Amino acid sequence: MNSQSNLARLGENCLIQPHAIVGFMYRPDCGPAYLGNGAVVRAYTIIYGDVRIGDGLRTGHHALIREFTAIGNYVLVGTSTVIDGQVEIGDYVSIQTRVYIPSHTQIGSYVFIGPGAVLTNDKYPLRQRATYQPLGPVLADHVTIGANATLLPGVKIGEGSMVAAGAVVTADVPPWSLAVGAPARVQPLPAHLRQPNVPIFKE
Repeated sequence: MNSQSNLARLGENCLIQPHAIVGFMYRPDCGPAYLGNGAVVRAYTIIYGDVRIGDGLRTGHHALIREFTAIGNYVLVGTSTVIDGQVEIGDYVSIQTRVYIPSHTQIGSYVFIGPGAVLTNDKYPLRQRATYQPLGPVLADHVTIGANATLLPGVKIGEGSMVAAGAVVTADVPPWSLAVGAPARVQPLPAHLRQPNVPIFKE
């Protein structure tokens, strides 16, 4: 049986698998979740109310997309990935399995985020702060983030740059650069990698 709630506004030819929830009512006065045409939401995924998503969404299983997230067209959200609300994502983005994206993160278009990558948004431990002021990373267009990489709060990854698998990015990465290691060292991007990302699927 479908678990889709009354807070969903769906485009044409959407498939919501059993036990998925679109438009989860996280508070009594929240708005609906909007999904464009051709969405596929797989079993046990939860999409909150107050979410807006364009055409062609694909999710894995057990994905979570929280409130006030805006997602463009033809985006893949992998199995067990968490998008923790108030996130902006462009078009043709591939977010693989078990990625964590915190609130107040901005992701451009044609971005690839590898499995197990962790983005963070909190600069200070709880014991060192009086207030919580989240500041997520900013990923420009055509960025590639390798598997199990970690991005610290507020870092900016420039257009076309790549972050190697397992890297820990503590500072901004200029456009068309390569970040490697922990903490990451920035070096020129090899010539054969200086090209835009190709979308994983098209209209």
